[in-house]
Amino acid sequence: RQRWRADGRALRKLPVHVGLVVTEDEPSYADMASLVVWCMAVGISYVSVYDHNGIFKRNNSRLMDEILKQQQELLGLDCSKYTVEFANHDKTGQVLNCQSTLKVLSPEDGKADIVKAAQNFCQLVAQQQRTHSDLDVNMLDNLLSSTNGFPDPDLVLKFGPVDSTLGFLPWHIRLTEIISLPSHLNISYEDFFSALHHYAACEQRWGK
Repeated sequence: RQRWRADGRALRKLPVHVGLVVTEDEPSYADMASLVVWCMAVGISYVSVYDHNGIFKRNNSRLMDEILKQQQELLGLDCSKYTVEFANHDKTGQVLNCQSTLKVLSPEDGKADIVKAAQNFCQLVAQQQRTHSDLDVNMLDNLLSSTNGFPDPDLVLKFGPVDSTLGFLPWHIRLTEIISLPSHLNISYEDFFSALHHYAACEQRWGK
């Protein structure tokens, strides 16, 4: 536990929001839970879990049970409590013990959320509550429901052989660093921390 905290402090920069994107067909709840708990342990504030089939979101209680189990085993009870929030705004009713926030996403929270936001804006214009000139980046950000209260991801860890994020938050990853790993199955903490170290060493030019 002390090592994980020290690792987080030792990095030159630590991502605020990490997306964990699984492109493999058979997600592992235990391995994903390990990744989430490691994110908590090093001090990452926001974590998004995504798979292109929406398996984790449909079975979020199973994922939560595994996270709770591993969090108790690995972290103990030395962090302040928080409630895990899902992208559909449902509350699990379960309390974890670290200052991180988790959302479990599926493809409906990507392009479909953008379409819904556009429809909502058009409705506001039709009701004369907005004009077409009001639409800008900040307005669209506010209309998107799936990431309400979440900053854009600083880092996406993509797991699997597919060279694509398969619909993960297409609006929000314009400036996101994406690191590909072969698989999330049986992933080690060393693999995870190596990816964080790689991110910390990257020079982000923001399009310059």
